Amino acid sequence: MTPVEVTVRVDGASRGNPGPSGAGAVVEFGDGRATRELCAYLGETTNNVAEYRALLLALEEASRHAVSSLTVRSDSELLVRQLRGEYRVRAEHLRPLHAEACRRLRVFPAVRILHVSREENRRADSLANLAIDQQRKG
Repeated sequence: MTPVEVTVRVDGASRGNPGPSGAGAVVEFGDGRATRELCAYLGETTNNVAEYRALLLALEEASRHAVSSLTVRSDSELLVRQLRGEYRVRAEHLRPLHAEACRRLRVFPAVRILHVSREENRRADSLANLAIDQQRKG
């Protein structure tokens, strides 16, 4: 299996913050392989937790493939700046999620973490909200 460039687009959604929450992720492969779309209902939590859970969901999928480089795209400034080490992780409940994300990111040979506009992250946002909607419909 030839290593490939992978881009993950991640977003979390929380209605009420805290409230019903979902994680959405899009995993794109540089070799033209079919894009993977992932979503998960998270229960009652905050938007920041949902952002981290979306990233972990995407990293789990990416780790199943031979990756030459990984690009993470998120519209969460907090997530991006914490992962880059520009912001400290002050919220106690985010520390384990941050630590797990950093642990998972270290397995990839090269990683870029980019802050993008909400427009560029629309599909991941839709998936996060889809997870909440599907849970509510039962």
